Amino acid sequence: MGEQAVTGAGGTPAPEKTPDATGDDAAAAGAGPTPTGPASAGMTADGQQAAPADVSGAGMSADAAPGAPAGPANRTADITAGPGGVMTDEVGVVTGELTLRTEHADGRVTLRVQYKDADEWYAVTGGSAPLADPAALDAVHTVAVGLLNRPEG
Repeated sequence: MGEQAVTGAGGTPAPEKTPDATGDDAAAAGAGPTPTGPASAGMTADGQQAAPADVSGAGMSADAAPGAPAGPANRTADITAGPGGVMTDEVGVVTGELTLRTEHADGRVTLRVQYKDADEWYAVTGGSAPLADPAALDAVHTVAVGLLNRPEG
């Protein structure tokens, strides 16, 4: 692509590679009023971030499983246990179609599994660790699903 000139007020060249970030040059050149309202990428035309919007259901599942504490401190995913299954504290190895729940409470993350559509949840052996920042729950859940979901064997 070719070069484009950046001009300041009155058509005079602006300092090299320094576009007018305030829009004052465009207004001075008679470009009209500064546009308002939403633009693309969550920004308004004046460069300010748009107000946050509710996007429930986007991304990871945050649905609470039956018997689980409600709220955003849980993530669930259906998985298929790999060879050898998933070791639990309560019943030993569980295999087959499972649901994995990643919970965050009191500064700890805990992994639990259940047979798909069953009532009982089992703690994954070694699946509890400190997690001070609840914002990291999505990342922990993604890693847990990646490690435990082995539909190909």
